[in-house]
Amino acid sequence: MLRLLPGAALALALSCAPLLAQAPAAARQRPIADTVSSVAAPAAPAPVPAAPPPVVVAAPAQINLPVAAANIAPGETITASMLDERAFPAATASQHPVAVNQGQLIGKVARRLLVAGNTIPVAAVAEAQLVTRGVATELRFEHEGLSIRALGVPLESGVLGAMVKLKNADSGKIVAGVVQADGSVKVSTP
Repeated sequence: MLRLLPGAALALALSCAPLLAQAPAAARQRPIADTVSSVAAPAAPAPVPAAPPPVVVAAPAQINLPVAAANIAPGETITASMLDERAFPAATASQHPVAVNQGQLIGKVARRLLVAGNTIPVAAVAEAQLVTRGVATELRFEHEGLSIRALGVPLESGVLGAMVKLKNADSGKIVAGVVQADGSVKVSTP
């Protein structure tokens, strides 16, 4: 026989009351243990559909970046023969501002020592100075078939396409012009 504690008997009676009210004859014929288990048993949770696995796009583990084949001194113009490629972790290019292809480096000048085998920071190279402050260069003035050439002394250094001021060596006047690919300065009309 099943013995119940005084508080448990009251809880059992309260849980069985709805069943006794609905079908008193059927409830009395069933053992109490079956009645309690049918009332107290929680409903089974509905199965949750499994979420599809997330789509993972695999990033390349390695990336080839340009490096100096040998040490490059400050002031040297970088050529293709001075560069090599080496594999680095893919995150290197996104975490550091480094050159990712040789086109970013060829024709530029090293601003500081570039160590062989290391990545090359973008800030470590600069455009080549075609006009240097204090070094005489050719001034060109061209207008409607008229072409005048003179010697001028740049008051500032400049790269291709930069606007620089120069002092005309003959007249002493200050003029402004655009640096050309050949190192001359094309002066505009005054």
